[in-house]
Amino acid sequence: MALSDPHRCQVVELLGARPHSAGELARLTGLSPSAMSRHLRLLLQHGLVTDQRNRDDARVRVFSLNPEGLVGCQAWLDQVQAHWQANLASFKRHVEGGAGRAPSQP
Repeated sequence: MALSDPHRCQVVELLGARPHSAGELARLTGLSPSAMSRHLRLLLQHGLVTDQRNRDDARVRVFSLNPEGLVGCQAWLDQVQAHWQANLASFKRHVEGGAGRAPSQP
């Protein structure tokens, strides 16, 4: 998943505050420009971020969060949360029901 890497999560958090250039993101995360480029490419491929070229300098790209891409992440997170809530509820019923407990001594 695109957000399985802590650096990419950090990039998403930074872009949540405001758009940034790749250079700014590299500096803020402590990554090399080439490493940041790889992370941004993956986030772009998954539709989590968008980029725009600067009108004055086409080499400069400014990255922003893509709210539509984040909707898919939220749907996945909702599914994972529902799965774990069901499993934990089942475990709680099992534990509270006394299954697996040793018989009490008189």
